[in-house]
Amino acid sequence: MAPLDGTMGPLLIGVIICAVFYGVSLSQMYYYYTRYPRDPLYLKVLVAAVWCTDTVHQAMISHSVYWYLVTEFGHPEAVGLLSATMIPEVFFQAFTGLFVQSFFAARVWKLSGRRLYIVVPVIGLILAEFSVAMAYAVQALSFKTFADLGKIKALSISINAFAAAGDVVIALVLCTILQTSKTGFEKSNLLVNRLIIFSVNTGLLTSVCACISLITVLALPNTFVYICFFFLIGRLYSNSLLATLNARKALRDKSAINDTSVSLRDMPTSAVSANMSPFNPKRDHGASGIAIRIDTTQDTQHDDRDSKSTKFGSSDKHGAEAV
Repeated sequence: MAPLDGTMGPLLIGVIICAVFYGVSLSQMYYYYTRYPRDPLYLKVLVAAVWCTDTVHQAMISHSVYWYLVTEFGHPEAVGLLSATMIPEVFFQAFTGLFVQSFFAARVWKLSGRRLYIVVPVIGLILAEFSVAMAYAVQALSFKTFADLGKIKALSISINAFAAAGDVVIALVLCTILQTSKTGFEKSNLLVNRLIIFSVNTGLLTSVCACISLITVLALPNTFVYICFFFLIGRLYSNSLLATLNARKALRDKSAINDTSVSLRDMPTSAVSANMSPFNPKRDHGASGIAIRIDTTQDTQHDDRDSKSTKFGSSDKHGAEAV
């Protein structure tokens, strides 16, 4: 394999794939702002912040590949040098991961009934990944070549390890909460199953990408294959956030039965209590993670053969939300 096939090749491929996913995130962001104008301000600010860090990251990695393949064309020694934007992009990807994972941690906090022993390990992994990424970037700013990065290889390994662990733990906790939130209703259980699959899929992509980056940095240390997958992690984070927000309407539509309603945005504060936590063995069996309303109609026959229709609304409402 020629030197460029293992260095500039993976770098170029990584930037192209990231650009494709960046375009997907732009379309998802447009869909979000047009379809959910009544969302809370903090969600709109979160989406905007993730877009900003994602945009700067894409610009930086695009500059890097341009510098290597165009500006320094004909200078093979430049392949071993660090471009001016190769290390700073780590800062922005770290903030993207922090924003998105914090959103999922907040969802775990709400759905778990605000149980600290559940959410603290999740927050710990998120902060550990962010802290290690910051330490890596700060130390690497003074380096001039890729060979110098070998001095902090342990930090590079730790970033990917914490990223994979955090995503897996978040997915497992959400699946556990949703599984214990099932009711006796077939349609609500079907919706919960969809949410479980959705939670696994959104966390699976980023964790798999982080694992591949970790494996390649160990197995192929003299190539840039790991950089290709490392670049992609940030783009998968932003798309997983937007996919989660944009899927709410589709999930509500699929769960509709007559007047059935399921909210996937905010969990009512009144519903968050110790007794309603899915991890509380003493909770009421009626407390689940899906809000359901079923309307029935009863016809009563009278002697005068007039028929009256009386509408009875029965609700099985529980306060946990999926997003």
